[in-house]
Amino acid sequence: MSPTPLAYFGGEFIPANEAKVGIMTHALHYGTAVFEGIRCNWNEEEEKLFIFRPLDHFKRLAEGASILRMKLPHTPEELVRLTVELVERSGYREDMYIRPLAYKSALRVANLKLHELDDDLTIIGVPFGSYIDVPVVRCMTASWRRIDETMMPPRVKLSAGYVNSILAKTDAVLAGFDEAIFLNNDGKVAEGSGENLFVVKDGALVTPPLTANILPGITRSCVMQMAKDELGIETVERPIGRAELYLADEVFLTGTAAHVTPMGELDHRLIGDGKGGPITKSIQDLYFKAIRGALPKYRDWCVEVIPAPLAKV
Repeated sequence: MSPTPLAYFGGEFIPANEAKVGIMTHALHYGTAVFEGIRCNWNEEEEKLFIFRPLDHFKRLAEGASILRMKLPHTPEELVRLTVELVERSGYREDMYIRPLAYKSALRVANLKLHELDDDLTIIGVPFGSYIDVPVVRCMTASWRRIDETMMPPRVKLSAGYVNSILAKTDAVLAGFDEAIFLNNDGKVAEGSGENLFVVKDGALVTPPLTANILPGITRSCVMQMAKDELGIETVERPIGRAELYLADEVFLTGTAAHVTPMGELDHRLIGDGKGGPITKSIQDLYFKAIRGALPKYRDWCVEVIPAPLAKV
């Protein structure tokens, strides 16, 4: 029997294809939902799955829920335990993607008052491989600007806010690129459609500050810590001009889905030799070991799970 994608839905574990909402659900019409993406990585040698920094993700989910005036039915710690059980029950022995989603579940389509609407939560676990299927990405500067915090807070993962990312990503792919890079309303570099961004110049590491309208990425924070602890490189957070990317020695993107991915080209201009660089490669190697529990120093970033032999509901 093959593993089956499962969902925690309505307070129980059920096959994901049976977890359904009605067409009048408020979140479907207005984007009144907040989500997270959590990687769960298979370690073949240990025959275990390693959920990467789930508590940090659920704490950020709770922050997003508070902005939408939601009351989550579980604490972040309880959500970690539910996720462990979901992964165990699923029985997968391959990389997975965990998608928690808190949403306004009221069947009301003409109400814009958050405090009057019911909330609900689901967690879905599915097999997941590469998000970006090329080793080095070709990027374009998006014609769309990154949403500003005075419009909709980009520092949490609001479903409605991702329309901004979807428009930019779609344009980039249709134009023959792999990814879009946002500028903010000040004309400074913000981030990719689903990734944070780092610049390497003369051995220094630079990334936009949170005030540049970026997501406070969990992978971003891991990279900053490992660069400091393992490579002796401090990360400077400051505004970055678009031309700095053209003139950088290396540029790379970071994110739960994208991992650590070098950028080889922006707007038809090569970055460095167009193949990535040594600092990016060093950070990438460290990160891929850390997410599978292979670096003892960072093993506490992971929650270990031994999957069940077969899916059970």
